[in-house]
Amino acid sequence: MEPRAGDGCFLGDVGFWVERTPVHEAAQRGESLQLQQLIDSGACVNQVTVDSITPLHAASLQGQAQCVQLLLAAGAQVDARNIDGSTPLCDACASGSIECVKLLLSYGAKVNPPLYTASPLHEACMSGSSECVRLLIDVGANLEAHDCHFGTPLHVACAREHLDCVKVLLNAGANVNAAKLHETALHHAAKVKNVDLIEMLIEFGGNIYARDNRGKKPSDYTWSSSAPAKCFEYYESKPGSVVQILPYPMLPGTTIIHPGPQFASS
Repeated sequence: MEPRAGDGCFLGDVGFWVERTPVHEAAQRGESLQLQQLIDSGACVNQVTVDSITPLHAASLQGQAQCVQLLLAAGAQVDARNIDGSTPLCDACASGSIECVKLLLSYGAKVNPPLYTASPLHEACMSGSSECVRLLIDVGANLEAHDCHFGTPLHVACAREHLDCVKVLLNAGANVNAAKLHETALHHAAKVKNVDLIEMLIEFGGNIYARDNRGKKPSDYTWSSSAPAKCFEYYESKPGSVVQILPYPMLPGTTIIHPGPQFASS
């Protein structure tokens, strides 16, 4: 394909850094008719801003599915990364747009990024879109993808208190005791003082005795006599409720405690 006059790039190639272009603006606002006219006139669909945002990033982040479709059909690079390392699929997951996620996947978007960067699954857990979480897992998303800032997707879902996402991850086999600086999902649940989340994690084998890099157990992050504290006290006082030894490396003698009665927040 020949470059269009004034483009500075091929239609499907990444262009030079620019300010936001009319293509970026139309894509972000969901102005599909204007976007199509720009594409037909030869506008470059892969021009990047100074922070490496492409029009496809802009459309995906706003959940503009029709514009995402137009851009992809015109040759937009499906796995372009912005300055933060995010792809359009990451942005679509951040927006919670299952339609955009499906479109990007149909054009070959990569589900698993390089090591130690936030993945689309992290973004879906951050936004609380359990539907996106399920879809990503179905197409092979790495449950244990580790971001140097956020930890695993389970850490993110727990920190944001997205119980539906947590349940989907755990049912899919996410490691409930995965650690970031020795901090587990149960530490996050204790910090946000969410009893339902605490009970769910313990039900799936969460280690109530795990210590973080400060030497603290999850219960150490609760207030005395609070509902979360009483919940931990119950499990810690029930050694007879042991159902099995954890199959993965943990502290010596670590056990799974069978969940007891619900603890209402008050």
